[in-house]
Amino acid sequence: MTQRRAILSGSTFEERIGYARAVVDGDRVHVSGTTGFDYTTMTISDDVVEQAEQCLRNIGAALAEAGCGFADVVRVRYLLPDRADFEPCWPVLRRHFGDVRPAATMLECGLADPRMKIEIEVDARRPDAS
Repeated sequence: MTQRRAILSGSTFEERIGYARAVVDGDRVHVSGTTGFDYTTMTISDDVVEQAEQCLRNIGAALAEAGCGFADVVRVRYLLPDRADFEPCWPVLRRHFGDVRPAATMLECGLADPRMKIEIEVDARRPDAS
């Protein structure tokens, strides 16, 4: 039987909305759309590149708790209210995914809070899951 486990980050959004930062389901890890909030302080930068960095720190923590890392990411989705903000983030994204080359999609859409300039969602496979 496949084990399903929720990973929580401590974000107030998880409790208020009713979701987990990530779900481990056997060898698969599904990380929810993750924004640039620092969940320990619930603060967010005004700068999209700094938000992207924080998104990836948050995602990295969830992946580590799930037993994998950025090298195990197979799919990434970038959600931005303003597509012009995407290109400035490319160097940050390339540092984490450039050697991995996951399947990727960028969507221009509204986000839940007007302070949010980017949201990133990933799917990964745990290398040692049985």
